[in-house]
Amino acid sequence: MATNFAELKRQRNKDLKKLTEEVTKVSTGGSEKKSYEDTRFWRPAVDKAGNGFAVIRFLPPAKGEDLPWVQLWSHSFQGPSGRWYIENSLTTLNQKDPVSEHNSMLWNSGIESDKDVARKQKRRLSYIANVYIVKDPANPDNEGEVRLFKFGKKIFDKLNDQMNPEFEDETPVNPFDLWEGANFKLKIRKVEGYQNYDKSEFDTVSPLSDDDDDLERIWGSEYALNEFVSPENFKTYDELKTRLNYVLGLDEDVAPAPKSIPEPVQAKTKTVEEASDDPWSTDNDDDGLTYFEKLAEA
Repeated sequence: MATNFAELKRQRNKDLKKLTEEVTKVSTGGSEKKSYEDTRFWRPAVDKAGNGFAVIRFLPPAKGEDLPWVQLWSHSFQGPSGRWYIENSLTTLNQKDPVSEHNSMLWNSGIESDKDVARKQKRRLSYIANVYIVKDPANPDNEGEVRLFKFGKKIFDKLNDQMNPEFEDETPVNPFDLWEGANFKLKIRKVEGYQNYDKSEFDTVSPLSDDDDDLERIWGSEYALNEFVSPENFKTYDELKTRLNYVLGLDEDVAPAPKSIPEPVQAKTKTVEEASDDPWSTDNDDDGLTYFEKLAEA
């Protein structure tokens, strides 16, 4: 809404865009499909071969927050009913979770087939952090933007290696520091059908910018992370238990209809990480992470 002639002239392009959007709503009867994608998040693009490259900078804690990341546990598995359970785990909040309890019961049954089911239903670990997009060849418009980045334990381990180097001749580096941190070269390959980040690496230590005013602007553009681990954004134990029973086929009278899953994806996600006999969690968290995010939003 313009309050004077100069403002009317200045914002005329924005007014055209707004009017165009409103015309679209009217012409479609307001029935266009609503998108639930959180546009604050950035995802690295990959080519047809499954390869991708980008350069990002992990940023320090946002204003008023203590850590530059939050940690989330979740479950993503298909039950015997053919329905899917894709939910954040209450163990993120150090609370009891129905899937973890169910997995414990299966694991302690002494039956090997029960252990196989528990392995299939392991927790999936992920992290969320603010990043500055230094280079994004597939989508150059993202460069210079501050976005949220969701990633798994494999990338987090690389962050930890910078802060806690293995050898005594290596100097610890805070990869989240604006002045003495380092850019992260994200290199994605497709290995045995899954995205692999083993080739990713940190560059040499350098300031993100030599201009403190620019750095302050970047820091001020960060998103708060605490909302992602706020209790009100998690389903209650009873809600998760109801959903779990539905997915396991134990209660046919409650919960919504299952989401349809393409057959190729069903076949891919049937694999079980058996590198460890820990039935509660998996460190193979990066594989398929983007797919499960999109599925949960559908």
